[in-house]
Amino acid sequence: MGYLEELGIAAKQAEKALRGISSAKKDEALEAIAARLEENTDAIIKENEKDLANAVEKGMSQAMQDRLRLDEKRIRGMADGVRKLVSLPDPVGRVLGGHELPNGLKIVKKSVPLGVVGIIFESRPNVTVDAAALCLKSGNVAILRGGSDAIYSNKRLVGIMREALKSVGLDENAVNLVADTSRKTVGEFMKLNRYIDVLIPRGGGGLIQNVVNNATIPVIQTGEGNCSVYVDKFADIEKAVNIVDNGKTQRPSVCNAIENLLVHKDVAEPFLAALNERWQGKVKILGDEAAAKYIKTDGIATQEDYAAEFLDYTIAVKVVADIGEAIDFINTYGTKHSECIVTINLDNAEKFQREVDAAAVYVNASTRFTDGGEFGMGAEIGISTQKLHARGPMGLEEMTTYKYLINGNGQVRQ
Repeated sequence: MGYLEELGIAAKQAEKALRGISSAKKDEALEAIAARLEENTDAIIKENEKDLANAVEKGMSQAMQDRLRLDEKRIRGMADGVRKLVSLPDPVGRVLGGHELPNGLKIVKKSVPLGVVGIIFESRPNVTVDAAALCLKSGNVAILRGGSDAIYSNKRLVGIMREALKSVGLDENAVNLVADTSRKTVGEFMKLNRYIDVLIPRGGGGLIQNVVNNATIPVIQTGEGNCSVYVDKFADIEKAVNIVDNGKTQRPSVCNAIENLLVHKDVAEPFLAALNERWQGKVKILGDEAAAKYIKTDGIATQEDYAAEFLDYTIAVKVVADIGEAIDFINTYGTKHSECIVTINLDNAEKFQREVDAAAVYVNASTRFTDGGEFGMGAEIGISTQKLHARGPMGLEEMTTYKYLINGNGQVRQ
């Protein structure tokens, strides 16, 4: 029996055990996880430092190192995120609908866990805790496969969570880690149909496409974020600068940061001048020829640039003739994640929100708010950029499916 099959068998056994536990027991386990994370802060940071040292040796960019880094504040934030889940309603067992047929059959539609959830992600160890906690609260078993860049951090975090589960009398195999990060193993992992019910990739475009193209398990596509802001003809320039600056520089390495900036030709000169004053060379700008007239660029933007998820201090800028051109651009190059218009024109705002095809469409607010915590969902397992079965931040409700319960009194079909 192989390594992954052993993991799968253990996960399936844990899934059976989770079916019968109460909401109170799940919350007790989450409280234990949060407490142990805080108690083991120094040990977590020590393991994370090993990952960071390897990252420096490999020449990893500063932005990607930021995704990898854990400190006291971030560990406390992870623990707080777990505790927020305790305060949220249990998503399992909700009655979603029901009716009685003329023949007397009573049909009830009720929410149930997805089952065993496989999560493949890259160098963000906070995802390890968020994903495991969301799965636990929603009655699912998690099999986590993080990237090799965060292996020391992930081993320690999963070890802590498994200890917490045992401490409250739950099966520690409700949370599992694929410790072998080889490509061969991830290829095999994506084909464990017998044990895994749903596979969720979270990371860059390369990872997501690899999973979508090669997995034989149903996939919920998440993560890749080629997001844009369109500064309309009727934009408030000061608000536009603040929104663009926040969307690009507040944390450029995450999927809800913006990669493209579209500016209406009538406000290109004043807006780009104000943005240039704000950034003062902080951001590398790739622009079209029209943008280059008003702001210093580091090269002419290509189609590949407009389609890129930079994940650092780089942005592609395009001057557009009208809102229609902006919407067409976004629907061509976007990844259906998060898009924004800055405008005081109600008709344009409504047109943008109606016609842009994305999970989250903003008017006059930063795309950085596309996040389960910011949306009031607690932690999230990712941002779904597809349309089935979930879209946008995947919180607790999105971690369930449903089944029909049919009660009769001896009815048979004629």
